[in-house]
Parts: sequence; structure tokens; C-alpha cells
Amino acid sequence: MSSSSSLFGSGIILVPNFSTKTIPVGGNCNVGLVIENSSRPKKKATAHHMKTRPRKTQAWDIKRKPTVYAPLPPLPPDWTLVSDSGAEAAVPSLSDLQAPLGSE
Repeated sequence: MSSSSSLFGSGIILVPNFSTKTIPVGGNCNVGLVIENSSRPKKKATAHHMKTRPRKTQAWDIKRKPTVYAPLPPLPPDWTLVSDSGAEAAVPSLSDLQAPLGSE
């Protein structure tokens, strides 16, 4: 014997919770289904962090400046030029790139 949940998938059906208020909208027209927004919307991430951030209350902390670090050394160059005189010796020939054929 097979159950209806095995034939149709899950036996639980979830129905969205909509409020069904009739609101008169100009004249004799009534709206039967109204979706209401949350009465207590949550703050978005940045607004929440700005509201709940720790406040500086001590005088020494309010007057404190950010740490000043020594400047970083310059970065090495991304490209270095190589002279053309040694370029021919550094480039392998086509025969060097081919795989050797094994004797079987």
C-alpha cells in the first residue's frame, strides 16, 4: 500500500500567511488581498554597525591619533629588459622541444 506522500512528494503543504483585509480604494472598488510589510524592519549591515559601534568615552582615547608607520620601500620593477645578444642561446630549438620516440 502506498501513501499519498510517496506519490506526491512531501505531505506538508505550506501556505503563505497573507492578511485578507478589504480596503476601499476610491468609489466602489475593494481590494481583497493586501501584503503588509514588517512593522519592525531590521537595519541593513552598515547602518547596524554604525549604530552599535563602540563609542570613545575616555579623554585619552578621543584625542588619540592613528599610528604613523614608516613608508614602505619601493617595489621591484615588473619587467626587466634583457639584451638581445644572449637571447639566441637561451631559446631552445624545435628539435629540443620534441619528445623522443621510444622503440617498442
